[in-house]
Amino acid sequence: MQIFKFGGASVKDADGVRNLALVLKKVGYTKGVVIVSAMAKTTNALERVVFNYFDNKSELQSSIQEVFKFHNDILFDLFEKENHQVFNKIKLLFEEIRTFIKVNKSPNYDFVYDQIVSYGELLSTTIIFEYLNHQGIHNNWVDIRALIKTDSYYRKANVNWDATRKAIVSSIDNSVLNVTQGFIASDSNNFTTTLGREGSDYTAAILAYCLNAQSVTVWKDVPGVLNADPRYFENTQLLKKISYQEAIELAFYGASVIHPKTLQPLQRKEIPLYVKSFLNPDQSGTRIGKGLPLEPAVPCFMLKQNQVLIAIASLDFSYIVEDNIRDIFNLLDTHKMKVDMIQNSAISFSVCIDNIYNNLEKLLQQLRAKFSVTYYENVSLYTIRHYTQSAIDNIEKDKQVLLKQLTEQTVQIVTK
Repeated sequence: MQIFKFGGASVKDADGVRNLALVLKKVGYTKGVVIVSAMAKTTNALERVVFNYFDNKSELQSSIQEVFKFHNDILFDLFEKENHQVFNKIKLLFEEIRTFIKVNKSPNYDFVYDQIVSYGELLSTTIIFEYLNHQGIHNNWVDIRALIKTDSYYRKANVNWDATRKAIVSSIDNSVLNVTQGFIASDSNNFTTTLGREGSDYTAAILAYCLNAQSVTVWKDVPGVLNADPRYFENTQLLKKISYQEAIELAFYGASVIHPKTLQPLQRKEIPLYVKSFLNPDQSGTRIGKGLPLEPAVPCFMLKQNQVLIAIASLDFSYIVEDNIRDIFNLLDTHKMKVDMIQNSAISFSVCIDNIYNNLEKLLQQLRAKFSVTYYENVSLYTIRHYTQSAIDNIEKDKQVLLKQLTEQTVQIVTK
C-alpha cells in the first residue's frame, strides 16, 4: 500500500484537481490512500470566518459566502452539469457550518476554530472524490475524523495511538483507492480536532504507520526538499537524499516542506518518505530514509518570522538555576508558547518563542512578577544546519543580531 498526500497548492483550482487525477494515472492508483489538504488559501479564508464569528459579526455571512463561491466556481469548471450530486453535497457542508454557528454556545476560540476550519478538508476531498469517480478512477471517501482519535487539545491535538490504530486497521479497505482528509481528527466526544497547521503530512504518516505502508509520497509545488525556502533564499539546491535523523532536525528547526511530527512514526517502521513535484511526477524528488547521507552535503537554511525574543533576568542578580528555569517553562507551557531557541547564563535566560495563541501579554505579566523582563517582537530566527562561515556572514549582513548560538552542526541567529 502507498500513501499519497496532496497539499493545498496542488489543488488550488480546477486545473489542480485535474492534474491530481493525471498524477494518479501516471504513478498508479489501484489501491492506497490519497490524503488531501484544503484547497489553496481556504484555511486562511475559514480563519477569517472564525475571526468574524467572534469579533466582526457584520462580515460573518459574507466571509462564508466567499468560501462557498470559491468552491462552487471550481465545481462549475470541473462538472458539465449543475445537477451533479456534488453541488448538493457542497451546499450541505456549508449548511453544516451555518448550523454550527447558530447553535454553538462555547466561547472557546480554539474549539470553534477546529469545528469551522476543518471544513476546508471536507470540501476539498468531497470535490476530489466525485471528480475522480467522474473520470473513472473508482475510490472510497473516508471521513478521517472517525479514524484518527485525539485528546481535546484543540488546534494542536495529540493522537491516541491505540484507538487510532484499531480504527484505521478495521476501517480502511487496502484493496482499493481511498480518499480522505489531512489535518483533522476527533476527540473522545467526537468533536473535531486539528493536528496543527500543515498537519496533513502528519496524517499521512499516521496512516502509513498503522497500515504498514510501503511508502509515503508528499506531492509539492517544489521538486523535493530544498536546502532552503526559495521564497526567502536565493540559489536553493535540491536535497536528493536525507536520513530520518537529519530530516527530523530540519523539520524541528522549521523546514517548511516537512511537518515536524511526520517523520517519527515513519522512522519507527522504516517507511521511506518521498517528496516530489506534482508538476513533474516523473522526477525522482527527495528520498528520506534510514541511514541515508545528506546528498549533496551543503548548508541548510531555515527561517522563522514573527518570533518574540524574551530576555529574563533575576531581580536580585541571583543565579537563574533549576527552580527558576522550571517556573519559566511552566509559564511557557501554560500560555501555549512554542519554544524555538533558548540560551542561558548565570543570571539571565533568553528564549525565542512563537506566540501562536496570542498569549504574550498574559505571559509577560506573570514573568514580571518574579523577573526582570525585556522583549522584542517581530524578530526573525535563522537556523543553519552544517553551517559555514560564509553562510553565517550572508545571514548577518545588514541585520541587527540580537542573539546567536552555535553548536557543532547548527547555528541559530535571532535578528531584528
